[in-house]
Amino acid sequence: MTDLTALTAAQLVAGYAAKDFSPVEVTRAALERAEAVDPRVNAFVRLDADGALEQARAAADRWRRGDLAGLLDGVPVTVKDILLQRGAPTYKGSWTIGDAGPWTQDAPSVARLREHGAVFLGKTTTPEFGWKGVTDSPRHGATGNPYDPGRTAGGSSGGSAAAVALGAGPLSLGTDGGGSVRIPAAFSGLFALKPTYGRVPLYPASAFGTLAHVGPMTRDAADAALLLDVIGATDPRDWSALAPPAGNFRDQLAGGVAGLRVAYSPDFGGRVRVAPGVAAAVRRAVDALAELGAHVEEADPGFTDPVEAFHVLWFAGAARVTQGLDAGQRARLDPGLAEVIAQGAGYSALDYLAAVDVRMALGATMGAFHQRYDLLVTPTTPVTAFELGVEVPRGWPHPRWTSWTPFSYPFNLTQQPAASVPCGLDADGLPIGVQLVGPRHADALVLRAAHALYGTGLPALPPPPLLAQPQPH
Repeated sequence: MTDLTALTAAQLVAGYAAKDFSPVEVTRAALERAEAVDPRVNAFVRLDADGALEQARAAADRWRRGDLAGLLDGVPVTVKDILLQRGAPTYKGSWTIGDAGPWTQDAPSVARLREHGAVFLGKTTTPEFGWKGVTDSPRHGATGNPYDPGRTAGGSSGGSAAAVALGAGPLSLGTDGGGSVRIPAAFSGLFALKPTYGRVPLYPASAFGTLAHVGPMTRDAADAALLLDVIGATDPRDWSALAPPAGNFRDQLAGGVAGLRVAYSPDFGGRVRVAPGVAAAVRRAVDALAELGAHVEEADPGFTDPVEAFHVLWFAGAARVTQGLDAGQRARLDPGLAEVIAQGAGYSALDYLAAVDVRMALGATMGAFHQRYDLLVTPTTPVTAFELGVEVPRGWPHPRWTSWTPFSYPFNLTQQPAASVPCGLDADGLPIGVQLVGPRHADALVLRAAHALYGTGLPALPPPPLLAQPQPH
């Protein structure tokens, strides 16, 4: 029998069309998987079985009548608990947010999913206000890695990563302000895309400003293209949203990488210490691109680490999002978040504008770089998943998450599209990701190159060992 929880969204839609199975069967299977694995990994803050089955029955009826709502009719999805979803609380991992609501609005990306008939399984875990590269919070606890629940799933979209990796729906909406879809995708063996800023509208506006992106977390690049075709529509609530794309992303997946100019930077010019297993797996992915006909050259983009400028923008955003809290609420914050809030509150307007200057210079540097190269390839992270419940690996010389994510946050500063593609396991059986970065607005190119890698079979990892173990009920 077909394992319905192992199918991609595209395969589910094809199966519905062929009458091989129904949205109700698929939704039941996804809910059963979610209920079975969640005690082990803590992927969800809320599961809505009754609501999901009601939506699935409505989708099944539309399929019977041949009157489909859209591209994802009857496909189970999950939503990171940073994004608003009508009828469901959005706690953002924080005790400072109550139950009262009113929860009457969908974020733009959630609204587009609803319009296209998606089935909402539940909301996924996040660190408090999505502030760090791992997923744990005082309110909802820590999210374990699908390949080893004693290690982190990454963050801040760790709950979404665990849900998709373990079969609780093939699609999830994540957010990425410094790597937050790419980091957990790399740690959990998934595909994720941080689109060009504005490609997916965002509302309410993030306190972290134009660093924050909404992106798809999926099992492969083809599903990400499908999801981006849904959520990449304009929304009048986001004044910075881009115009509709020319054509759809699914039709632009074909074509391969032959002739593309690819720059491979294994360690940003020696600045980043990369674990040997990660370096070897990423090298294999680069070799695969070359075998597909890409012109690969080892080249470094040549910028200095913009981490201090990123900290000014990110920590000031954290201070802003918590500005109205009283002393009692502040006492309940994640201690690490409280530290960066204090730091962010100390910056001046001139500090902030100086960080913006660094950001603009970095954008100009990368703009010039992409005149010479179509794509930049790096590791997604220099390490694999580490101990659960800590911000940095044990014995790490720096206290903040940005010290082990040097390949991700620069491209939030520049607003470029960047994807993480699985490319192997390390000696401990933990997933590794390779990052593909394109120039601004080249989302289709990044998806195309990632899709070509999927065609080689390189991203096909063995399923998480957790799925082979007896599950608690």
